[in-house]
Amino acid sequence: MKLPLGPLSKDNPILVQVLGVCSALAVTAQLKPAVVMALSVTVVCAFSNLIISLIRNTIPPRIRIIVQLLVVSTLVIVVDQFLQAYVYEVSKMLSVFVGLIITNCIIMGRLEAFALSHEPLPSFMDGMMNGLGYGLVLAIVGCLRELLGSGTLWNHPVIPSSLYAAGYLNNGLMILPPMALILVGSLIWILNSKKSKAK
Repeated sequence: MKLPLGPLSKDNPILVQVLGVCSALAVTAQLKPAVVMALSVTVVCAFSNLIISLIRNTIPPRIRIIVQLLVVSTLVIVVDQFLQAYVYEVSKMLSVFVGLIITNCIIMGRLEAFALSHEPLPSFMDGMMNGLGYGLVLAIVGCLRELLGSGTLWNHPVIPSSLYAAGYLNNGLMILPPMALILVGSLIWILNSKKSKAK
């Protein structure tokens, strides 16, 4: 089966569909929580798509949203418990944003637009690729913000001390929420520029 690669570029959920932007602004001051959040959303998106696709013919249309929310919230609780058990420090950094995966527009959008009308395997792949497309943006923004704002990557110093001795200063603006919005906006502009040139 061919992988749906659109979410990684031309159909990216954040850069094209402008979905899931809130968490992109909230958890990208450092790379590690951004990557953990991205993986969490990917797992929830992929498996919720799979489960809804498996039971799609038994869901009464009138209560489909309730069923979807039930499936997503159950998966979010499992992911949250996993994070608390194995990466507790990151779980504390992510705080309420793990719980807010339940209301992530990307997940609900894929359930409505794809999982309810497609077979389980394509639905699983669609959810996974949309999660990875979301995660790609979070990783890029988190990497830039942590590197330029704190001089570290994954909490490890990467800018030489000699550079600081020569007068280099970390850019405090990078770790503030407005900078995340500016970076996401810049990525949207770059993607749209490439599309315009391609036309």
